[in-house]
Amino acid sequence: MEKENLMIRTAAEKTAQRIVQPRAAKIDITGEFPHDLVEAFGRQGYLSFLLPESYGGTDGDLTSFCIVIEEIAKVCGSSSLIILAQGLGILPILLGGNSFQKDLYFTEISEKNSLTALALKEPEGGLEVSSIRTMAEKQGKDYLINGRKCFITHGSLAKFYSVFVVTQPERGAEGISAFIVEDGTPGLLFGKREEKIGMRGSVTTDVIFEDCRTSQENRLGEEGAGWKIAMTTLNMSRPAIGAQAVGIAQGALDFAIRYANERIQFGKPISSFQAIQFMIADMATRVEAARSLVYKAAAQIDEKLEGTEKLSAISKYFASEIAMEVTTDAVQILGGYGYMKDYPVERMMRDAKVTQIYEEPNQIQRWVVAQQLLSNKE
Repeated sequence: MEKENLMIRTAAEKTAQRIVQPRAAKIDITGEFPHDLVEAFGRQGYLSFLLPESYGGTDGDLTSFCIVIEEIAKVCGSSSLIILAQGLGILPILLGGNSFQKDLYFTEISEKNSLTALALKEPEGGLEVSSIRTMAEKQGKDYLINGRKCFITHGSLAKFYSVFVVTQPERGAEGISAFIVEDGTPGLLFGKREEKIGMRGSVTTDVIFEDCRTSQENRLGEEGAGWKIAMTTLNMSRPAIGAQAVGIAQGALDFAIRYANERIQFGKPISSFQAIQFMIADMATRVEAARSLVYKAAAQIDEKLEGTEKLSAISKYFASEIAMEVTTDAVQILGGYGYMKDYPVERMMRDAKVTQIYEEPNQIQRWVVAQQLLSNKE
């Protein structure tokens, strides 16, 4: 690992252990959003990590971003999702924003720790153009947006929403456009906060547009550029979700190892039993394999190589599958105690589940991989 990445990992690990870990169980139990951690992450630069240095960021690449997310996720999935969702909201502006938009929004983010959100998912479907039903009708120099986005992380909390809408229905993918909609815009409404089995400290709501008027100055790129921006955003976000999954899995493995060394059965630590040893060896092997895939994908994207979609999708779905397997095994190693809220592995198991689902479920990731392979795209 490069020296700079090692420094980033060490700093993130210290933040995780000193600031996040003591709060993790309470965040899960109460389900309250940890506003104080937003401020702490802002001071560390994690909320503006992907921003160019000229806009108050750190010029962070995707690999470094993944490192931070992994370290925070080792102790608290919900808290890592604050940073992950922030990056998702920023990416469309980074990819499609002009200099005026970047000056305005990036300065606000870096100076005020303002939260962002990606508003892409809709109730009708998944990763296809036809699933986007939210419409934006041009009226002079403005657009009038009507529609509904679902399962939006930071919904009702974010200052800025990167929103994808239909502007020219007859043009298919080239009829999708992207906008920045600011909190407080008339017609921007929010659904109820969703109650989730995991990531309970994260706020998830529907984002609703009822004659929501936004200026064409808030459009990202040209009209019709939205689908490309959305797909590039997802391609970059998948390794980050994979990193989150790896972090959760590593946290569960670390705890299972400590428990196995301390838990006495039949007069000896259960770590002395071959059945437990083999479980731990298998868990560690899977985590290392997932980590390698995640950082290989991130490195390829950072190097701006062509054809990164396949490995990006593989890294997300493989790491999230491993997270579910490893956290479940950690619960099994703890036995009855693993099922109790007194220990963190059941929380990690619940948090791991959504990594298989959000930013398109793993069945869609497999479809993406298959499409890349069967069309001879590398």
